[in-house]
This record gives sequence, C-alpha cells and structure tokens, in this order.
Amino acid sequence: MTHSFSRRLGVALALASCLFGSAFAQSTPSLLKLIVPFPAGGTADVLPRILAEKLRTHYAAGVVVENRTGAGGNIGAEVVFRSAPDGSTFLASPPGPIAINHHLYKKLAFDPTQWVPVTVMATVPNVLAVSTRLPVQNVAEFIAYLKANPGKVTYASQGNGSTSHLTASLFMQLTGTEMTHIPYRGTAPALVDLVGGQVDVFFDNLSSSAQFHTTGKLRILAIADAVRSAALPQVPTFEESKVAGMNAVTFFAVVAPPGTPAATATALQKQIAEALAMPDVKSRFAEQGAEPRGWSPEQTGRFIQAESDKWNKVIKSANVTLE
Repeated sequence: MTHSFSRRLGVALALASCLFGSAFAQSTPSLLKLIVPFPAGGTADVLPRILAEKLRTHYAAGVVVENRTGAGGNIGAEVVFRSAPDGSTFLASPPGPIAINHHLYKKLAFDPTQWVPVTVMATVPNVLAVSTRLPVQNVAEFIAYLKANPGKVTYASQGNGSTSHLTASLFMQLTGTEMTHIPYRGTAPALVDLVGGQVDVFFDNLSSSAQFHTTGKLRILAIADAVRSAALPQVPTFEESKVAGMNAVTFFAVVAPPGTPAATATALQKQIAEALAMPDVKSRFAEQGAEPRGWSPEQTGRFIQAESDKWNKVIKSANVTLE
C-alpha cells in the first residue's frame, strides 16, 4: 500500500465517519415530544408523564408531554399525523383516535390505519359500576333487573362513542337487555352523578371507579377482562359471571406518524419497555389500576387491529355515528 493511497483511505474513512455520525445524530432527535389528545390529570395523561421522567435520559433536550385536546382525541391525533416522521413526535393515547374514531366519525382529517405502531404502554380493564341505590349485588341480579325494567335503567358514558358508551352497547348486545344512555362530558361528571344516584350504571375503567367501590360509594359488579384485577381481586370477571365475550379494556398506546421507519419505532419501544420494568414505574402504574405492557410494534399492531375490528362490529350493531 503506497503512502498516497494510505492517506486517501484515511481521509475517506474520516469522511465516512463524519457522515455516519451526522446520520446517527439526525436519527436520534434531541427532544422527544409525546402528544396526549386528552386533558391533563386523567390516566391517559398520567401514564406518559410517568414514562417521560425515565425516557428523558435518552434525549439531550429531554421529553415533553403536550396536551392537545378536543373532538374525541382527533385534534391532537391530527397534529401528530401531520408531523415529520423523524422520531421526534409521537401520539400517546387511549383507543379513540388510534382504533375506534374512524368507525364513528363520517369524516376525519387523518387516517388511523396509517399509524406506525410503537407499543402499548398499559391496559386498564373496564368495569360494571352501579349506584348503591340499585337493588342488585351481582351480574345475574343486574341482568334480571334490566329485563324486568326494560329501558328504565340509565347508564352514563364519557360521551357519545366513548369506550364506556361502546362497552355498555356490547353488554346490551350480549345480554339482550335495554338501558337508556345519558352521555356526559368525561369521566368525572359521570362518576359524580353515579355516586349521587342521578344515574344508575357506568361502564367505567377500573382506575377511576375503584376508590369509590372501596369506600362503598358505588358497587363494582364485574371486571371486563380475561382475569381478575389485582386491584380488586374479590370482584369476578364477566366470564365468571356467565356473560361470555364481555371483554373490554382501555389501552394506552404510543403510535408514530405515517412513514416513520420501523427502526425508529422499535428504538422507542425498547426504551419504554425498559422504563416499564422499573419497580417504581410498576408501582405508580398500579396506583392507576394499569397493567404495564411494553409490547413490540408487531404485537401492538395486531392488538390494535383486533380492537378496531371488535369495536367496529359493536358500532355498526348499535348504529352509533358522530359528526
């Protein structure tokens, strides 16, 4: 090897090193932004904020959790959908704008089928919560009461097309019962009226209802999951209560804008899975009634598709549509 060739090779390697380093720097943004399309304070907001504390060590400028609310999560989702697929901006959300809203709304400004799956942070089972004024102690008694009083029992929801609305629709389809829908603007006002006896039933998620069950202010009759919850181990599942197929969990997932490279999605998924394995994160998720997941992008994609298909059937059967 001549001295001249050796020098040229050294320059080429140095240049390649600079180019590779530049590409690597571009593929790892200095700031990570997680858009939450729902208000601060709820489970949808709390879980990504817990993770953000751990993820910031991977990003020079840290991690920002930003609430962009409105239209059932569609406003924040559109912001992420139109973001550059450079690994800097992701959607952290419950099912609505990821797996359900495109079946509900006649027109959306984004296409949920184009999301790039990253991971499911956690799942929280929905529960059948009833007013203590309702003369029932278990699911069998509840169904019998509904059949003796068709349409007279009222059920709350977080709004038309919300998971609580669709879960109630699924229950009525499976049991051949009829209730009257009272939509609210979110979980808090629905719970207030359930505890106060102004409404009879609420298919809420476990994390917000558990404390009121424990203090005797409402009664949780069943868990809409395959297994009992560690948070309320004495409460049976719907399967144990002889209502087969009554599975309804609220999931909290992270998805990326269309066109995001698979390697980028996998990198963030691994960071999130690492954080979810930390004991303090597990305990804080447990306080929210949330089961940590951290699934791979592939598993997340299959899960979201299955959830989308399931709720689409419920929506069509119940003839639920939103403008």
